[in-house]
Amino acid sequence: MKIRRKSRFAPEVFTSSLSDIMFFLMLFFLIISTMSNPNVIKLMLPKASATQQMYKKQITLSIDDKKVYYIDKEPIPFDQLETQLQTLFAGVEDRTIVLRVDKNLAVQDLVDVLELGAKQDIKMVMATAK
Repeated sequence: MKIRRKSRFAPEVFTSSLSDIMFFLMLFFLIISTMSNPNVIKLMLPKASATQQMYKKQITLSIDDKKVYYIDKEPIPFDQLETQLQTLFAGVEDRTIVLRVDKNLAVQDLVDVLELGAKQDIKMVMATAK
């Protein structure tokens, strides 16, 4: 009795080109994922005939070395500063003040102005020289 070996062909998959394709797909998806913003929700917004625009407003508040306060080059006493800021920012959602403070002023003067801005929810940005 003879034992015969059956010669079978084993299926082979050549995967050398698949690794290149997978690398290019991974690179493509990484680049695309950085371009898209995942926090965006697409909505169909309703239409209205009358619109109200909310805009940004930015003013400059300067304080010189003699503690004279200026709103956009107009001098104003410190005790009227809070009411003046309220009237300037009435109806404005994004409020910003650019502070231009003399370097010889005390830190307490700067903190007083920052407290006024914090009460009215105004963003303060300090201007500096290069």
